[in-house]
Amino acid sequence: MPIYEYKGFDPSGGAQTGIVDADTPRAARARLRERRVLVTDLTLSKVSEQEADKGGKKPSRLRQALKYERRVKGAGSLPIYTRQMATLLRSGIPLAQALTALIEQVESKEMEVIFRNVREQIVRGNSFADALAAHPRVFDDLYVNMVRAGEASGHLDEVLVRLADYRVRQQKITGRIKTALIYPAIMFTVGGAVVIFLVNVVVPKLMAIAKSRDTRLPWMTRVLDSTSTFLQNNIVWILVLCLTLSMVWRYLILRRPPVRLWFDGMKLRMPVLGDLFKKQIVNRFAMTMATLLRSGVTVLDSLVIVKAVLGNKLMENVLEEVRVRILEGADISTPLKKSGVFPPMVGYMVAVGEQTGQLEEMLDRVAEAYEEEIEQTTTRALAVLEPAMIVLMAFVVGFIVVATMLPILQTSGSIRRKG
Repeated sequence: MPIYEYKGFDPSGGAQTGIVDADTPRAARARLRERRVLVTDLTLSKVSEQEADKGGKKPSRLRQALKYERRVKGAGSLPIYTRQMATLLRSGIPLAQALTALIEQVESKEMEVIFRNVREQIVRGNSFADALAAHPRVFDDLYVNMVRAGEASGHLDEVLVRLADYRVRQQKITGRIKTALIYPAIMFTVGGAVVIFLVNVVVPKLMAIAKSRDTRLPWMTRVLDSTSTFLQNNIVWILVLCLTLSMVWRYLILRRPPVRLWFDGMKLRMPVLGDLFKKQIVNRFAMTMATLLRSGVTVLDSLVIVKAVLGNKLMENVLEEVRVRILEGADISTPLKKSGVFPPMVGYMVAVGEQTGQLEEMLDRVAEAYEEEIEQTTTRALAVLEPAMIVLMAFVVGFIVVATMLPILQTSGSIRRKG
């Protein structure tokens, strides 16, 4: 059933906006009249338009190359909605009615439209997982497959609780890393802005004074003068070139598998930050794998899903090798130990879990251990990055100051000798 967005006035004359589902615009207006809403504008929602166009039209080559998808507003609150759904289902409320109750609490209009569409698919007889799979921008493969396993086992409410807990833990780890990087990012931005201001505004005026004295400028001053002149004349072209190169690198070159494999491997070998990236990936692997296995997803299916959430081609290749080896009759731990990418501790913990039949618990312990490691590594990384950035900025600003002061000091010295 299509979903419409409307604008109008309530009986008291106040402005009112919202959404309504109906078979036709006429039926939507009739339903709103029953609510005593005077409709001034009625349009088909974007989600319904996407559903209508999904079957026939292929995306353009540019869209396929860029693979751009706009972020859905309100998707960050999905763990809250998931936990509310689990609570409603545990109370014995049917799924469609639980979605109706959830829709009334959703603040984001986009998320409300999506949940309405999901409810409509369920009323038509589709499964909950299939209805969620129609909205991949909000519900990824991990979410859909866990819900599918929960429906098959009859423990959908428990699976939704695990999903909510998983999302919350992931958001905490990601938020912790982002928060830790805010200070260096601000420092780098402010320092860069100061340098650009000095080179483009202050330095040219001082250079004009120095050149007017008809003396040979020191080499530092000549370098600074050439740099300042070049930036003033080409700053726009430099920005355009940087933007173009970044787009070409991100959307064309980096999409080639060999390049992506090399780049992701290089990220793990970076000084200071490489160790942090690796621990974050290992934590995500262990946490996701444990959540999927505990929800009833098979090991082979779990490995396929985990590959999609790691975000590192090198690690993805290792998990693909593990999956192939399992199909050949091997265990999980042996390929992990031989990979040379996953830390040895992970392989040994997985081996113990396989031998004792407590693989999920062991993976949970690995995830918890690496959560603490991430916090410690982040602290150590900041302890190195912050002074390094201060020294770098001090060197650049010091070079500018010395280069601009040398001609003045040189002229003052020559005047004193003549006197």
